[in-house]
Amino acid sequence: MQSVSPWTEKTFEILYKIFNRDFKITKPMYGGYEVWFFPEVEDGKELIFWHLTHRSDKKTGERLPDLRRSERLPWARKMIDNSQKPEIWAWDYREGEGKTNTYVWLKDHDFLVLMRKYKTGERRLLTSFYIDYQHYKRKLERKYYKRIK
Repeated sequence: MQSVSPWTEKTFEILYKIFNRDFKITKPMYGGYEVWFFPEVEDGKELIFWHLTHRSDKKTGERLPDLRRSERLPWARKMIDNSQKPEIWAWDYREGEGKTNTYVWLKDHDFLVLMRKYKTGERRLLTSFYIDYQHYKRKLERKYYKRIK
C-alpha cells in the first residue's frame, strides 16, 4: 500500500503521479477494452482522481481525503487488469435504473473498483473505495449472486 499518513500536500503529488501512470499514460484493460473516464477537471485534477482518493462527508457533503482509498489507489489498475484472477470477484450487474455496472472486488481486502458498462463492451471508471461496512459487503454478495451471466 502507498503510505498516505501523515497527509501532506506532497501526498497529493504522489497520488496524482500514480493516477497519471495507471489511468492516463497507459490505460487499464477490461474485457479487451481500454477503461476510460470523463476528462472533466476540478481544482486542477481530473474529477475521477478526486473520486478515487476522497469521499463525501455524510453531514456536510464536502469531499475529504480518504486515507483507505488513497493508500489503495495503486491496487485499482492491477485489479482491473487482473480481474480474471480467483481472488478477485468481477461481474456485471444491471442496476435499478437499467444501467449496467461492473464490479471488481478484492473481497479479502475489502476494496472495490466500480465501472459503468456500455453496450459496446467498453467500461468507464466511476470510482474505487475501501468497504468499511459489513452491510455493504452483504449487499455486494447479493449483487454478485444476481449478476448478469
